[in-house]
Amino acid sequence: MTQGLDPKELKTLSDILALVLEDQPGQAASALEAIRARARRNAVTGGALKNLFVAIAPNPPATRAAPRPRATRSTAAGPELAAARTRISQLTADVNRLDLDLRHTTARIESLRAELNLTRQARAEAQQSLLQVSRDGRQRTLLMGLCLVCGILIGIAGSSVFHALDPPPPRDISPLMQSP
Repeated sequence: MTQGLDPKELKTLSDILALVLEDQPGQAASALEAIRARARRNAVTGGALKNLFVAIAPNPPATRAAPRPRATRSTAAGPELAAARTRISQLTADVNRLDLDLRHTTARIESLRAELNLTRQARAEAQQSLLQVSRDGRQRTLLMGLCLVCGILIGIAGSSVFHALDPPPPRDISPLMQSP
């Protein structure tokens, strides 16, 4: 039951379920047996059937025909019965309106959750790139410092080699010899 039902199968199932609600006990019992047989044949569990109804329930028909008022059989209870029916129809309309509001709100919550997850992912990516830039900056600073130290050491070594290879100018010893 992981894949969707065939529309013909769904139509047949709905027809059988309609027969279950019939007033005639023989038809209802045979319809129940037909449902059981189909469930066994298709390896459908009661939970899967429940999930099917739950999946169908969020998408009710957009418009429903307004119920037609029935003619009252009793004239004595006419105004009270009419008021009760009016109140029932108002409550039913309120329940339907609240149900639609709930569905819209649930859909909005889901879209906001998806947006929140996208925002969290974007934040994590930004933190990762910031960390990478920070690491690159530290490495660059370390490399610059190492180059500076190497340059100073090469300069000192170069001047030492230059002074070691270049003989000193001859000293004039004549002023030293003139004294006695």
